Amino acid sequence: MPFEGVAGLPGAEVRDLARETGFEQRAPRKIGSVVFAGALCELSVAGTCSFNDLAARIDEAEGGLVSRQAVAKRMGGPCVDFMQAILNRVLARRCTAAAKAEAEPIRYGRVLVQDSTVVRLPAGLFGEFSGVSNGSSTVCNARIQTVYDLVEGAFVRFSIDPYSRNDLAVAPELELRAGDLTLRDRGYLLAAEIQRHLDVGADCIYRHKFGTIYLDPETGEPIDLPGILRQRGAIDMDVCLNNPSRTPVRLVAAPADEETANLRRARAKRDTKGHAPSKELLDLMSWTLFLTTIPRERASFRQILDTYGLRWRIETVFKAWKSELRMHRIHNVSANQLRALLIARMTVLAAGMRDVFHRAREAIHKLCQKDLSMIKTFRYIAAGRMTIAEISQALSQGPRLNRQLKRLARYCTYDRRKRENFNEKWGRWIDELALG
Repeated sequence: MPFEGVAGLPGAEVRDLARETGFEQRAPRKIGSVVFAGALCELSVAGTCSFNDLAARIDEAEGGLVSRQAVAKRMGGPCVDFMQAILNRVLARRCTAAAKAEAEPIRYGRVLVQDSTVVRLPAGLFGEFSGVSNGSSTVCNARIQTVYDLVEGAFVRFSIDPYSRNDLAVAPELELRAGDLTLRDRGYLLAAEIQRHLDVGADCIYRHKFGTIYLDPETGEPIDLPGILRQRGAIDMDVCLNNPSRTPVRLVAAPADEETANLRRARAKRDTKGHAPSKELLDLMSWTLFLTTIPRERASFRQILDTYGLRWRIETVFKAWKSELRMHRIHNVSANQLRALLIARMTVLAAGMRDVFHRAREAIHKLCQKDLSMIKTFRYIAAGRMTIAEISQALSQGPRLNRQLKRLARYCTYDRRKRENFNEKWGRWIDELALG
C-alpha cells in the first residue's frame, strides 16, 4: 500500500520538509522521502524496525527492490532533522476552527501537564545518553520529556535527553503563555518557575517538596510547617519562597487518610535504598500539601486536589505508549537510528492523540453517550484491528455512527462502573472550576 502522506501531513508538505532539512536534495531514484518517513513511522510501533524491515516495507509501497544497505545510508544526521521537522509540524497543528467554535470557553486556554519517562537503551550508547554504572554493570537510559495540553487533547512538546539531564534542568524551557495552567510534580519545582508563572499571568500547581523553606510574608522568618500542621490540622495560607524575589505563593494542606500516609512512608523507605528517611519527612506524609498561584476565592483545597489529579492523564499516556505501542522496545542501533526511531514513535503518538483519539472520543460521546478509553483504543490499534488512517477517514465522513466508529464504541469504551473515568473527571472539573 503506498503512502500518500505521513501522520496526517500531505505528501507535498513532507517533501518540502525533506528538502528544507537536506534529507532529499534531488529527485529520489528508489527511496522517496514520503515512503521512507511513512514506513519508519508505521514500523516504529510494530516492532524493532530494522533496516531489513524498512527495506521490505518500502518495497511493498514503491514496488521496487530496495536493499537494507540503501536504507542504512539514509539514516544519517539529515534523517534525524527530517523526522524532527515532521514531528514539529505535527505538534504545531492546532484544533480546527470548527472544533474550537463548538468547544465551551474555559478560564484556561491551555492546561499543560509536563512529565518525563525513562527508556532503556543499548549499553553501547552510554557515552551519549548516560545512565547508571557501577563496578559490575552498566545501564544506559534516555529521558523522554513530554508536555501535554489537556484542553486540546494534544502534545505540545517532546524531547529526547540524556538520562543525566533531570527535570529541574528542563523546567525553564517550558513555553508559558498568559492564561495557562501547568500541573507538574515536585521534580520540576523551582522558585524561579513559580515566579515565571506570575510574571506572564499563568497559574501552576505543584506538590510540596521536602526541604522547601517557606517564609512568613510579614516577618520574613521561616515558618515551622510541621508545627503548624500539627496545631491546625489543615492550612490555607499565603507564604513567600526563600528566593531573592520572595515569590508569594499559596500553601494548602489537609490530612491524608492513614492508608495513604502509610503507603507514602513505605514508598519513601523503599526509594531511599537503605538510608532511613528523616522523622520529619515521614511525619509530613500524613498531609497532602500543594503550592499554587490560584487564589483561594477561585479554588478550594478539594478543587486544587481534583485539578492536580488530572495530571494522572500523562501516566495513562505513558502506559499506552509503553504497553500498547511498544515504545520501550529498542534493539542495538546507532545514535542516529535511535533518535529517528524514537521521533517516529513520538510522531505516531502525537498524531494519534490529536487527529484520532481526541476527535473520536468527542464523536462517540456525542453519538452514543459512551466514553472512549485511551488504553483500549491504542491496544485495538496495536493489535492491527484498525489503523489510525481508517479511524481518521471514518471521522472525516461527518457526524454519523459509521461502521468504524461503531467498532470503537463497542470494543474501546469504558465499562460502566462507580469510579469516575478521566472523561467524567474532566467534565466535572470544567463545570466546577474552569468556566470563565
